[in-house]
Amino acid sequence: MSNQTLDTTTPTPVDSVAVRFAGDSGDGMQLAGGQFTSTTAILGNDFSTFPDFPAEIRAPRGTTFGVSGFQVHFAARPIHTPGDMIDVLVAMNPAAFKTNVSEVRPGGMIIADEDEFTKTGLKKAGYDPDDKPLTDEVLSARYRIVTVPLTRIVREALADTGRSAKEIDRCRNMFALGLVCWMYDRPLQPTIDWLETYFGKKKNRPEIAAMNVTALKAGWAFGETTEAIPERYQVAAAELPPGLYRKVNGNEAMVLGLTVAGAKAKTQISYCGYPITPASELLHGLSGLKRFGIQTFQAEDEIAAVAAAIGVSYAGGIGVTGTSGPGLALKGEALGLAVMLELPLVVIDVQRAGPATGMPTKTEQADLMQAMFGRSGEAPCIVLAAASPSDCFDIAIEAVRLAVRGMCPVIVLSDAGIANGAEPWLVPDVASIPDIQIQHPAAQADSNEAFEPYLRDPDTLARRWAIPGTPGLEHRVGGLEKDGTTGAVTYDGLNHQNMIALRAEKITKIAEAIPPIEVGGEVGSDTLVIGWGGTQGAILSATERLQCEGVFTAMVHLRHLNPMPSNLGEVLARYTNIIVPEVNSGQLSMLLRAKFLVDARSVNVIRGRGFHVDELVTGIRSAIEEAGQ
Repeated sequence: MSNQTLDTTTPTPVDSVAVRFAGDSGDGMQLAGGQFTSTTAILGNDFSTFPDFPAEIRAPRGTTFGVSGFQVHFAARPIHTPGDMIDVLVAMNPAAFKTNVSEVRPGGMIIADEDEFTKTGLKKAGYDPDDKPLTDEVLSARYRIVTVPLTRIVREALADTGRSAKEIDRCRNMFALGLVCWMYDRPLQPTIDWLETYFGKKKNRPEIAAMNVTALKAGWAFGETTEAIPERYQVAAAELPPGLYRKVNGNEAMVLGLTVAGAKAKTQISYCGYPITPASELLHGLSGLKRFGIQTFQAEDEIAAVAAAIGVSYAGGIGVTGTSGPGLALKGEALGLAVMLELPLVVIDVQRAGPATGMPTKTEQADLMQAMFGRSGEAPCIVLAAASPSDCFDIAIEAVRLAVRGMCPVIVLSDAGIANGAEPWLVPDVASIPDIQIQHPAAQADSNEAFEPYLRDPDTLARRWAIPGTPGLEHRVGGLEKDGTTGAVTYDGLNHQNMIALRAEKITKIAEAIPPIEVGGEVGSDTLVIGWGGTQGAILSATERLQCEGVFTAMVHLRHLNPMPSNLGEVLARYTNIIVPEVNSGQLSMLLRAKFLVDARSVNVIRGRGFHVDELVTGIRSAIEEAGQ
């Protein structure tokens, strides 16, 4: 591309950068950020993303509650989080400027579309119409504010297309992307290829592709030919383990993991779901994989979805359903039924900020207690938690493996940050993934002995999985308590207590099939930081930073929450200070205190996002100081 070869500016090497694209929910910030991330992945950087968008389908344009953002942190070394403070903010309007400026690091750059900072635009964002935030002395002293007549340039560049101003303005995100690509020495060709494929071939709109490509190149040319941004930067490729990588977010990885699990079990995966943010992409993704034997069913509500998934498992398939916190509450009664039926079932809970509707596009990890106890009666389930976007692949396979092994429901806890955030994923050798063994009892047509449906495997305590219609294997199913041998309905109290104990022990014995917990960090320290789910990246970064400051801590991260690893009690007993960071009010901390009688100290944040590393470092240090008093 000629517009790249003309530039003679030598980029300055930098170690890591956090860029955030922010604008109105119709400005295409998710698209611009996603394409920038894809290009970054091609160049071999490590990266972590944080898409942030409003819950409103179409908030009034230019308002602060309609701001959509996409943050990408990319580096020449391994990183674990989307970054705390922003190095570069692209603000497409005053609302985006207002809601994001406080998160730009001192000395960081703000690129603003000056054409949007009109009296009307300022008023919509909550400013006084006479305010001039782009030239404010305090802000100008703290940040490098670069004003760009972005809207005007794009309209001039596309004036000859004959399109309306509204259609032309939809290309402004590509101008912003082109400018940031110039700043960080990112090639344009991957985005051009995507535009031409998406609009030219898939949508049969080559003229729209051409408009976006023109705007993209205009952004690059602006950076190249003006002195508004005098410096360019370059982030070298990271030293990651060798292999084939792809960009993946948590929902995509979960979809791929379920698909592989079905192949490894040689059994059809049937996903039964009802649309709910942020889990809807599971249904969308799996519905496109019918060629791999995946079956999908969109139910009329959450209860119907889980009931259909139970029906799949009753018929000998692997029933899977997905939801978020409110839907998990609705599925509670049916989950109790699955516990009573003793059938394999996988329930994926992509947690969001609650309670009730709460903040449906924001993240939280406050469903742990619901997953553990949110059913009537004594109804224990296996509970797993994904630690990162790429870990969702492995946790999906683990969920199917354990559900089949224990003949019981498995609840998988993901969250919005994991589901929507992306990172590099080392594509595994699928052939090396062990098969998932499933055994159905053979027909007993010629046998005089009655089938005993609750005859249990002596090692796992799992009952037999008899497929309906198999001669000689007729038996009762339902929510009423069953006799521990014949499966007949019974109200005998002693039998009920025995069945409650057996179902609980069956879950406990799952610990024999999961690996012991491994301790990382400074193992000889007297402080242990223990977390679960999406806090892993922040905890890793915080403990690394503390170590550089001379504060040494060990670290444990749980993926198996019920049952917990068999050696966890012994590990906890080795440490004087136990600190539990969570994006809730202290749910794991409460469980650890109850189960292991340890003085666990909580570090909590509940702001619709995960931990910033700085605040977690401060929280851990404060907890250590408190313990020493």
